[in-house]
Amino acid sequence: MSPNKGLVSQEMDESTERWRLGSYVDSVAGRVGSLEAERFVERLWAKDPSLWSDDDGTRSMIAGALGWLEVGTKMESRIADLDNFAAEVRADATTAVVHMGMGGSSLAPLVLGHAFGPRDDWPALYVLDTTDPATVIGLDRELDLGHSLFIEASKSGTTAEPLAFGAYFYDRLTGVLGADGGRHMVTITDPGSPLIEQSEARGFRRVVLNFADIGGRFSALSYFGLLPARLVGIDVADLLRRANAMAEACRERNVSGNPGVMLGAALGELALQGRDKLTLVTPSSIATFGVWLEQLIAESTGKEGKGVLPVAGEPLGSPSVYGDDRVFVVLDLDGETDTAVEARLAALFEAGHPIIRLSVGSPAGLGAEFFRWEVATATIGAVLAINPFDQPNVQESKDITNRLLAVVRETGSLPPSEPGGSAGLLDFYAPEAAPAGSGSLVALLDTVAAGDYVALQAYLTESDEIDAALASIRLRLRDGLGVATTVGYGPRFLHSTGQYHKGGPDSGVFLQLTADDMRDVAIPGQPYGFGDLKQAQALGDLEALWQRGRRALRIHLGPDADAGLADLSNLVEAYLRTADHV
Repeated sequence: MSPNKGLVSQEMDESTERWRLGSYVDSVAGRVGSLEAERFVERLWAKDPSLWSDDDGTRSMIAGALGWLEVGTKMESRIADLDNFAAEVRADATTAVVHMGMGGSSLAPLVLGHAFGPRDDWPALYVLDTTDPATVIGLDRELDLGHSLFIEASKSGTTAEPLAFGAYFYDRLTGVLGADGGRHMVTITDPGSPLIEQSEARGFRRVVLNFADIGGRFSALSYFGLLPARLVGIDVADLLRRANAMAEACRERNVSGNPGVMLGAALGELALQGRDKLTLVTPSSIATFGVWLEQLIAESTGKEGKGVLPVAGEPLGSPSVYGDDRVFVVLDLDGETDTAVEARLAALFEAGHPIIRLSVGSPAGLGAEFFRWEVATATIGAVLAINPFDQPNVQESKDITNRLLAVVRETGSLPPSEPGGSAGLLDFYAPEAAPAGSGSLVALLDTVAAGDYVALQAYLTESDEIDAALASIRLRLRDGLGVATTVGYGPRFLHSTGQYHKGGPDSGVFLQLTADDMRDVAIPGQPYGFGDLKQAQALGDLEALWQRGRRALRIHLGPDADAGLADLSNLVEAYLRTADHV
């Protein structure tokens, strides 16, 4: 080890005393030294796109996507306007704010709503980011439309899901309230978006223009994250104060003292060393932060066959169930210590797994965490030599979905699905189709190897029962196969981990779970309903996976998703009981 490397390692140990990198200390220290030699921090804040690409066209794209570095300061100057609008909405006796978006336009409100919970004498926050018709119907029935405010959120103004949500609830509002219906709707979009003219024509209460130089997944501290939060009583001024304090700390040129760059340096280097499964450990009150982090990191880094896979919501197990591809990142809240979790973390470190601990403090500390992780993600991109600001494979599923919906417009129904898809890899499977179904599942699971991950892609109605069933299946797969597992609800994950699934390493094994919808809900202006849209999205993503040669199996659970998951659980258990998996 060179003298300089040793000095960096010592400084790193002193400034990250809550980190336990074990045998990876020297390699991470080497990466820190490299970033400092390259003047990474100075060039980041100078918005130098050459940190990520040598291609002129790519550099031009990146240069127009770095506004998130200063968005906290910009938003501070808009606090008074946010406060005034929140006071207006509250004075109208509004009982619900419904934020309608996908991916980067909806996940930050989802995180903040769960972390802070309902605020006394303020509207409740609902986040709609699924085309599941039962969810749309259930939300409609729960709301008092005359005392609700709907936010249609889309950066481009062309994203299919928020356009469908907006069309549905605008139609419902005008049906109940007449010409005043538009006053119960707000749009957040970018300058030049087609939503601007449409919203103005419909008499929306406000059209809020976000900053064009911020990509969706880097927009948590912009209007997309902070407007809905303020409307339900969350102190966004405090969030911004903390975020901007973190931004100032992330200007530190000494990487080991820079909380964002240091985190990214460590995670990027660990990924290069094979530790590419970032396993997040959080208290339950901020568990939804993992959903936001999944999009930020997976969509940013999962390309060119590389990437870091965030693993959120997977309870800690014993060291024996983990391969050597894990790094554990723990988010700590003041006053919340779980002795069982601490014991497991100690055992994991003793078994050689690196542990990184970050102090969030309180839910308000998420403002700082949003910014820290954005800087870290940009740094990971530089370490992996990829562009973290594009999403080249997301469009593949959208294109296939649009092709399928065009068939619906022409024929009135989706085309029949062909078993095996484009790659002819595996057959479709329904639990009731005993031997054939079991054989297909066995064929899929037999391909799982060390370093892989199994992704459950659930195009199902979210409920406590479905959550519990999916959690049980994922843990049996994790414990039995010794690989990382993820769970994502569709179509939400299409705007999140979907990029990693197709653009990242070929280490994913995918179980797509679908079920019959008991009824569909029409989308105004379209010849299809939400159920058709959801089914087309599922089939589109499955075909995109097959076209990439990914190992993917569609499991249709039939009319009773709960019973279907129970059957699937039994088949998984039977598979794992075989001699090779005892």
